[in-house]
Amino acid sequence: MHNEGESTPAAAPDPAPPPSGMLHEISQLGRAVKRLFGAQFELLAAELGLARSAISWLFVAGLVATVAGVGFGLTTLGLLGVLLVKWLGSWVWALLVLALLELLFLVAAIVLFRRCMHWMSLPATRAEWSAMMHDSARKVKTEMADGTSAERSASDNRGSEVRE
Repeated sequence: MHNEGESTPAAAPDPAPPPSGMLHEISQLGRAVKRLFGAQFELLAAELGLARSAISWLFVAGLVATVAGVGFGLTTLGLLGVLLVKWLGSWVWALLVLALLELLFLVAAIVLFRRCMHWMSLPATRAEWSAMMHDSARKVKTEMADGTSAERSASDNRGSEVRE
């Protein structure tokens, strides 16, 4: 079987040198991160797919809500018109009152829209930024004025020393 006197044949050397310690550790870190965050990445991918399909359903729901809202508004205006006809006794006066109510709602919506557009322009931030820029510019101007007057006085002092 195996003779102790015989030497065992030497194993063939590895054709590829062993990876350096740092490279091996970096690859181990990559595998560990992949194992650790693999489930989170799969969950993120599944949720992104769900969100993608939810967008089309959001558009459908928005369209249905808009149609239902318009239908409800028209029905309410019709009922209000019938009540105004009974109360005022004239279709002309009832339609005139309805038109004035709609005009008031339109003006209120325009005012609200303009106010929201004003808020979107960030007036407080713009005012703060403007004040900060004006302060900075004023400081630079005073420093430059002080610097030029200091340079003039320094050059005047040198000129008087030379004359003496």
